Amino acid sequence: MEIEKLAGSKVKFKVVIPVDTFKKALDDAFEKKNQEVEIKGFRKGQAPRKVYEAVYGVESLYNDAINYAISETYYEAVSENKIDVCGYPKIDLDESTISQTSPIEYTVTVSVNPTVELGEYKNLEIKKDKVSVIAKEVEEEIKKTLDRNAMLVKKEGEDAVIALGDTAVFDFEGFKDGVAFDGGSAKDYSLEIGSHSFIPGFEEQMVGMKAGEEKDLNVKFPDDYQAENLKGADAVFHVNVKEIKYKDTPSLDEDFIKEQKIEGVTTPEEYKKHVKKTILDRKESQALEKAKNDLYMTVVKNAKFELPEDLVEEEANYSLDKAEQQAKQYGMNLETLLKYTGGQTVEEYKATLKTQATNTLSLRFVLKEIAKAEGFTATEEELEAKYKEIADQYRLSVDQVKDQVNKSAVEEEIVTERAYKLIEDTAKFVTEESKPKTKKSE
Repeated sequence: MEIEKLAGSKVKFKVVIPVDTFKKALDDAFEKKNQEVEIKGFRKGQAPRKVYEAVYGVESLYNDAINYAISETYYEAVSENKIDVCGYPKIDLDESTISQTSPIEYTVTVSVNPTVELGEYKNLEIKKDKVSVIAKEVEEEIKKTLDRNAMLVKKEGEDAVIALGDTAVFDFEGFKDGVAFDGGSAKDYSLEIGSHSFIPGFEEQMVGMKAGEEKDLNVKFPDDYQAENLKGADAVFHVNVKEIKYKDTPSLDEDFIKEQKIEGVTTPEEYKKHVKKTILDRKESQALEKAKNDLYMTVVKNAKFELPEDLVEEEANYSLDKAEQQAKQYGMNLETLLKYTGGQTVEEYKATLKTQATNTLSLRFVLKEIAKAEGFTATEEELEAKYKEIADQYRLSVDQVKDQVNKSAVEEEIVTERAYKLIEDTAKFVTEESKPKTKKSE
């Protein structure tokens, strides 16, 4: 079979459906259709072939039959010719050539794994950011910890009013045009005032209210609110404050430190040193992760290959579909979700996904080629260990994993991990030291 190489890591080739193969596909198509249609005088699935064709025509079977035949012959052609496909094929077939007496020919255009010409991937020198921790960061981290350990204490007395940061317990009911709307009421609701959990203006109008006080709050729903009937609508919430609580934040003293149960830490000074080290370790880990990512991208940049564009689109669209499903679970569209999770527009997010897909696929193909160049193979011990790892992760038996997961995919994961390790183990991560300041010439 002649295989034509095209730009963009694609190939084009012709496949022939033999007469016998198409006849068998017609038989399968008839069995399927016969179960679906009703023919007077026969139960579903019981009509003879000649009767079915007399009523519906043999042409009614062609669509399913062609699909069956293409599925069989396409995969045979790919397997026999060892075509390393990595995308969905585009099939071109002239329907006017469909015949039961002569072979049928169709053309396939499909993306294949790109031919990768490796560059340098071992003994690379990569810059790693130098990290440090200043006193302000330590103070902020300690404040967050103290805030997390704060207790809510009831505010009492005639002068007790709601202030920003307090938690109010209250009943509320919302009205639009004087009519209560669904989902707009609750009893004994707890809300931290100033957390911006409610629509704009709601929490601010509660500041200064006392326990036992009732009040009408006039608000306007955002234009992008998830409920269609409330988008941009004016509304009134009647609230009844039942209780006010304030945060009783602990002090950084030895009693608090003792409760944290940190080995070797008993005094405020020791705790501050512990926090500083924790922040430093976290920054070091982040700096190393960034350096490793720079390392992988350097290996990719050093290689030469042509990435299939449609494969990038497929990967990006898959991620986009997942994000849209997540948005639906929260009762909103993707545009609204993005506003809350990063502020990107949908178009900007799509561009980000495409970049991520390009980087992910590029690294995957380069690592695969490195594993091949290094002669990496998966041992039986490694395969069994990986099967067990997958089984433990998804709470399955090893036998179930072996039945459900393609062995070649597991082998590829193992050799890819070894390629990762080779790149990292031979790399040198260099931290740039601050250059000494030179005195200005007088």
